[in-house]
This record gives sequence, C-alpha cells and structure tokens, in this order.
Amino acid sequence: MSTQDLFHGALAQPVVMGPQAVILPGFAVPWMDRLLVAVEEIQAQALFRQMSTPGGRRMSVSTTSCGELGWVSSEHGYRYSPVDPHSGRPWPGLPEAFLELARAAASEAGFADFHPDTCLINRYPPGARMGLHQDRDERDFSAPIVSVSLGMTATFLFGGHRRSDRPARARLYHGDVVVWGGEDRLRYHGVAPLLDAPHALLGRQRINLTLRRAG
Repeated sequence: MSTQDLFHGALAQPVVMGPQAVILPGFAVPWMDRLLVAVEEIQAQALFRQMSTPGGRRMSVSTTSCGELGWVSSEHGYRYSPVDPHSGRPWPGLPEAFLELARAAASEAGFADFHPDTCLINRYPPGARMGLHQDRDERDFSAPIVSVSLGMTATFLFGGHRRSDRPARARLYHGDVVVWGGEDRLRYHGVAPLLDAPHALLGRQRINLTLRRAG
C-alpha cells in the first residue's frame, strides 16, 4: 500500500455525495488481505471476460461475478443469471469477507440489515471507463449499493436522476467504499477513463467490487 493510501484512509472524513450517498475513505482497509485472496479465488473459478453491450460494443472493463446471481451483458440485454454462461456452472459463492465489509459499510452509511446476494467484479486497465448509467436490473431498489475500490485511483462520476445532469467528480483510492441507496439509489454514475498510474500493490489495474441485492 502506498503512503498516499495510508494517509488517505487514516485522515479523510466521509464525503457526502447526496442525501443517502457517501464515500467512506479507506473503510475496506481492515478487510484488504482477505478481499484480495478472495478475488484471486473467484477469478480462478469464473474467469474475467469482456462482455458486449446490447448495441454490440465490447466493454472496456473485464468482469466476473460471485453470489447467488451474476450480472451478465450480451446483445440480448442486461440481466442476472444463476449460472456463469461461460462455464454453465453456478457462480462462486459470496466470500465472508465481502459480506462482512458490505454489511458494515451499509450500516455506517445508515442502511441497516443489508443482505447482498451478488457481487459484480470489474477489472479496469489503464484507459478503461464506465459510462454514466443507472443500476436498475435488480428486482427492487430498496437495498443500497456498496462499491469497493481496489488498486489504481479512479475518478468516480455521480450524477442525478437524468443522464443529462452534470455529475459530481470524486477521487476513489485503494480501500475506499461508496454506498448509495434510498432517494439516491437510481442516480446515474460512472467512472472516468482510468489514468495509467500503477498502484504499489496491484500494479496497472483497478478492481471494483459492487455488492447488491438483486433477487
């Protein structure tokens, strides 16, 4: 971990992004060793892959999933599936470290009793991005979203309830956690193109864990 990451997590206060949206700087650090081991175990069972959007464009990030359901994208649309379409097998289970962190972060942000059943894992190389979008493939929107940043620093874009709303921008460092729900649950959000600034531990990549209640 870099000196910047250590001081960021130790000194920074929560950053309020909306009435029910907050960045918790460095919140994931106590779980870090277990998180990284779990990601390695998951990708050994369900390989990262570049999916295509319904419009046929290949995404710049590589993805995999774990939990009861996994998020998939193809020319047929976005959906959750109980099996990995690449292997035909169920997705790896949600690691205990993921569950502990997600529940603790949600509680810290004011959302008690969060029980995620899926985690989308995105891997960003330099230059990769995520366009502004809403998370609306879940059955209901009563549960919050918990997003964990690992590796290279990213610029998070947090917009309004219309795609045209100008988004706020915030830097996300290794170990930061973003939680949003309630009236902020359907706000547009994304990630600006990732700068090529290697992380001391994970090198030239950013890994993002997004935990949701989908079923």
